[in-house]
Amino acid sequence: MAVWNGFTLDWYHTLFKNERMMTALYYTLLVAVVATIISTIVGTIAAIGIHKMRNGRKKDILLNVNYLPVLNPDIVTGVSMMTLFVFLSVNFGMTTMLLSHLVFDIPYVILSVLPKLKQLPANIEEAALDLGATPWYALRKIILPQIKPGIISGALMAFTMSIDDFVISFFTTGNGVTNLSIEIYSMTRRGISPEINALSTLMFIVVLALLITSNVIGNKKDAVEN
Repeated sequence: MAVWNGFTLDWYHTLFKNERMMTALYYTLLVAVVATIISTIVGTIAAIGIHKMRNGRKKDILLNVNYLPVLNPDIVTGVSMMTLFVFLSVNFGMTTMLLSHLVFDIPYVILSVLPKLKQLPANIEEAALDLGATPWYALRKIILPQIKPGIISGALMAFTMSIDDFVISFFTTGNGVTNLSIEIYSMTRRGISPEINALSTLMFIVVLALLITSNVIGNKKDAVEN
């Protein structure tokens, strides 16, 4: 993309002075974090509710509805959400983008938590209640710790999908609200700046550091338990 003249850190300095890029990064992280928190809570509660349903037909219907955002192409989901917001006369912006991210984040959380719920003993909750635990205490101290790996996996999946999304965000965003994927797309039409490379490098380093830290902490916990 350019003539190689050697190493420089100037583009990192330019990146932090680029208000458009910093604003896009802000909205990207804000939407991803808020969508992850909400979708993890709602998805976990929904997964528990679906798992406890007695009516098999209603359960299958809910699961099939849950698969729709996962199986549908992003372009279909994006256009559908845009049409819905136009029909409801909702102003496009931060709210519409966040709601759209929740639509495709929650199913991934549900699909991550449900297998962990199926692995639980069928009578574990009844046993806790028989021993004097309240339903809330049994959920908080017994059920949630057992399914925590599924919750964490769903949260990570939701965060990744939210940061990575372009198509749905493109159709549901409004004036003044943009994320990195939309900003990078707009830059491709007028020429990509090395600032993108600098930002990508920083994001890669941060993710790599988090993964290494997570593995080190996990290994220390395993060593202590053993």
